[in-house]
Amino acid sequence: MEIMNHSARDAGRGQGPGPLVDPGPLVDLGPELTAEELQRYSRHLLIPEVGMAGQRRLKKARVLVVGAGGLGSPVLLYLAAAGVGTLGIVDDDTVDTSNLQRQVIHGTADVGRPKTASAAETVRGINPLVQVVEHRERLDSSNALEIMAGYDLVLDGTDSFATRYLVSDATTILGKPCVWGSILRFDGQVTVFWAGRGPTYRDLHPEPPLPGTVPSCAEGGVFGALCGQIGSAMAAEAIKLLTGTGEPLLGRVLVLDALAMRWREVGLRPDPEAVRPAALLPDYAEFCGAPVERELPAVDAAELARLLVARAAGEAEFLLVDVRETGEAAIVAIEGAVLVPRGELLSGETELPRDVPVVLHCKSGARSGEVLGHLLDRGYDARHLAGGILAWISRIEPAKPVY
Repeated sequence: MEIMNHSARDAGRGQGPGPLVDPGPLVDLGPELTAEELQRYSRHLLIPEVGMAGQRRLKKARVLVVGAGGLGSPVLLYLAAAGVGTLGIVDDDTVDTSNLQRQVIHGTADVGRPKTASAAETVRGINPLVQVVEHRERLDSSNALEIMAGYDLVLDGTDSFATRYLVSDATTILGKPCVWGSILRFDGQVTVFWAGRGPTYRDLHPEPPLPGTVPSCAEGGVFGALCGQIGSAMAAEAIKLLTGTGEPLLGRVLVLDALAMRWREVGLRPDPEAVRPAALLPDYAEFCGAPVERELPAVDAAELARLLVARAAGEAEFLLVDVRETGEAAIVAIEGAVLVPRGELLSGETELPRDVPVVLHCKSGARSGEVLGHLLDRGYDARHLAGGILAWISRIEPAKPVY
C-alpha cells in the first residue's frame, strides 16, 4: 500500500486516541435557511445531531479541497450536496481519459479541460446554492498560506508526499484542521490532523519515504470504488467538524483493506520530538528528496524509431528495456522492448548485459532516468527515452492508448 508499510510502523507508536475528542462546532451559526434550503436539506434537518443549527453552520462554512482527483471527486460531490456554503478547489491539472475510471466528478466531455473548471461545473449542477472558488494553480510554499487563510477547513486528497507535508504544515501554522485521505490499489486511510488538538501528518510520517520506494497511483494503480469509500469518509469527517457532530477522527487513523473489506483503527498521538513547521514554509520537493538535476544521455521518440528500424535490418545493436510494471506494459508497450521493472534493476535482482548499448524507457521519463543514473554509475553504455512512452505515443504511434 502507498503508506501502509511506511505509516503503520509510525502510526503504531501512538497506541491510543488523540488528546481531544469533542472540539465543538468549527463554524458559527450562519444565516437563517430559505424556503428552498429547508426543502433541499430536509433530510439533514430531521437528524437531531445536525438539525437546523448544523445546517446553518454548513451554510456559513468555507472549505478548501486540495486536489480534484480520485478523493477530491466524492468529497466535492457530497460537500456540495450537504450544503457547504463555499467550496474552494485547488488543482492545476487537466482531465485525462485515464482519470475517468475513478474521478467521478469529471466526464468524457471534460477531457482536456482544467479539473477545477470541470469540478466547479459539476458542483454547481448538484447545488447552485454553493459558491465555488477555483484556484487553478499548483499549491506550493509561495501561495499555500494565502490560499488556505480564507477557509475554515482543508481536505487533502493528494497523492504527493511533498504536497501532504505542505498542506499539513500550512494548516498547522494557520491553526486549522485538515481532513486527510490516502489510497493505493485496494488500500486506503483517512484521519483528521489538527495541531494543538491532535496529531499532524508529521506525527504519522516524521520523515518522507526514500524517493521511488512508494509507487504513485499512476504506477501502482488504484481500485476506482475505493476512492468513493475513502472520499465519503473524508466528507463525513468534514461535516462532523463543521457542525460539531459526533466524534472526529482525531488521534485515530482509519485503515481500509477493500480487497478483504475490513476496516481497522490505529491510534496516533502527537510526537513531542516531531519537527514543527516554522512560519516560512520550506522547499518540499527538496525535503522529500526530489532527485538532483543531472544531465542524462537521452534519445527522442523519432531517434528511437529510427534505431528500431536499423536494429530490425541488422544495422544497429542495442537493448530496449521497459522499466515500468507488468500491468502498465499490458496496457501499452513499444514493440521490441524487454520488460524489466525498475525495482529489479535498482535492487540488483536483475542484471542487464554489458556487451550491448542499453536504451531505457518508462511512462514519462522519471523512472527510466533514475535507473539510467544507476546504470551509468556502474559503467553501462546507456541512454533513456526522453518523455517516455507518452512521448512515443504522441510522436510515433498516436493510435495506442494513453494511461
